[in-house]
Amino acid sequence: MFVWGIDPGLSRCGYAVVDAAARRPRLVALGVFTTPPGDSVPERLYAIRQDVRALAEEHPPAEVAVERILFSVNVRTAIGVAQAAGVVMTEGIAAGAEVTEYSPNEIKLAVAGDGSADKGQVEAMVQRLLRIDKPIRPVDAADAAAIALCHLAHAPMRSRVAAAR
Repeated sequence: MFVWGIDPGLSRCGYAVVDAAARRPRLVALGVFTTPPGDSVPERLYAIRQDVRALAEEHPPAEVAVERILFSVNVRTAIGVAQAAGVVMTEGIAAGAEVTEYSPNEIKLAVAGDGSADKGQVEAMVQRLLRIDKPIRPVDAADAAAIALCHLAHAPMRSRVAAAR
């Protein structure tokens, strides 16, 4: 069962694919989709869509976890990130996956045990949990892995809530 973690962005969209069927989460794919800044927004969104579809063909997701955009000082950046997130969520549904959003604080809390952890602390825990022995670059990929791990940490509670319904 593949769980995707997605750190959405118009310029760089981080992704991580984790095999959740194993006893311990196993990293299957990790990277960043990039788009040329000189292209129009619709072209860039289309490129992200194509990349996400190709990833879905190679590693069909059962669940897709996406970082929720809460606030941004730069409205233009926030809009692009939201648009990229929309493309990813739509393609996740099209691939038959359950899609869930998590706030940055939820991700930090689930992975590092502290909702105000810095990027270094989160990356160190991602490396430890996924048994990665070198820094993860670009950081968008590390963030995506943290999002997938957050989703896996919340899975037992989601299962109990679903069963109670």
